Amino acid sequence: MDNSNLEEIKYPIGHFVFFKNMSDNQVLEWIKVLENFPSKLSALTQKLTKEQLDTPYRPEGWTVRQLIHHIADSHHHSYTRFKWALTEDKPVIKAYEEKDWANEFDARTAPIEISLNYITALHCKIVYMLKGLTKLDLDKCYVHPENNKTVSVKENIGKYAWHSNHHYAHIENLCNRMGWL
Repeated sequence: MDNSNLEEIKYPIGHFVFFKNMSDNQVLEWIKVLENFPSKLSALTQKLTKEQLDTPYRPEGWTVRQLIHHIADSHHHSYTRFKWALTEDKPVIKAYEEKDWANEFDARTAPIEISLNYITALHCKIVYMLKGLTKLDLDKCYVHPENNKTVSVKENIGKYAWHSNHHYAHIENLCNRMGWL
C-alpha cells in the first residue's frame, strides 16, 4: 500500500480545518452532526458480527470495536473540555494517550453496545448544552498542553463533528470494501 493510499484510508474525509470566522450556520451544522451521530453510528454497526467488529479498518489500525470505544472515550474528554472552557479562564486541559486507551482490555473486548449507549447519552448532554451557548460562550477557550494551542469552544464543536464523521467514514469504508453493507 503506497503512502497516498494509506493517507486516504487514514483521513477519508480529509483533515479538520477551522477558520476563526466560521459562520453561525456552520456551528449549527456541526451541532446537527453531533446530534445525529449516535443513531447513525448504531445503524451502521448494529448487524456487524464479532469477527467484523474485530477487523482493523486499515493495516496496523484499530479494529471497528476499538474505534467505537475510542469514540466514546474521546467524546467524553471533549465534553469535559467544553465544561472546563465554559467554567474556567483558559484552563490547561489534561491530555490522554489515545493509543494506550484503545489498547486496554475494555476497548479490545467489550461489547460495542456499552459505548454506543454511552455515546447516545453523552451526545444528548453535549447537544443540549451546545444549543444553549451564547456567542460569548463560543469564544471561550482551553489550552492543550501538548502544543500549548488555545482551542475555542466553537473550534472544539467543529473538531468533534469532524471526529464523528472521520471515524464513521473509517467504519463505513471498511464495510464497503469488505462487502458487509
